Parts: sequence; C-alpha cells; structure tokens
Amino acid sequence: MALADVYDALISKRVYKPAFTHQQAKAIILEGAGSHFDPQVVQAFLAVEGLFVEIAATYKDGKNEENELERESLITSTA
Repeated sequence: MALADVYDALISKRVYKPAFTHQQAKAIILEGAGSHFDPQVVQAFLAVEGLFVEIAATYKDGKNEENELERESLITSTA
C-alpha cells in the first residue's frame, strides 16, 4: 500500500508542488527500492506499471469523481 500511496502523491498536483510524470515517479520509486520499499514490491509495481498509468488517467483531476464517491459509499455501507 505504501508504494501506491507514494505513487499517487507524486503524480498528483498539490498546492506546494506540481504533479510529477509517471517516469519521474517511477524513478523515485526505483531509487527507494531496498530502503523505502521492499524490492519485491517494486518489482511487482514494474510488472503492472501500465495499470497504474491507466488508473491514474481514469481518476485524474476529479474524473469519475461521482463513480468514486459511489464506490466509497458502497464500501462504507458493507463495512
């Protein structure tokens, strides 16, 4: 989970920083292999990095926000 959270934080625009590109985020994650991230988790990320790009594009800048809110309400109601 930590790797996914870091990836999302890196590629997301914040008031204090611009969004990084996928390649920039990937480079930072690779640098953290063995120190910040388990190397096996980094290898798993590399195996499915295309999915990270697709998911990020789907939810970029509030796209599908309504669907995300609906999904969250379903998760909350079943918990």
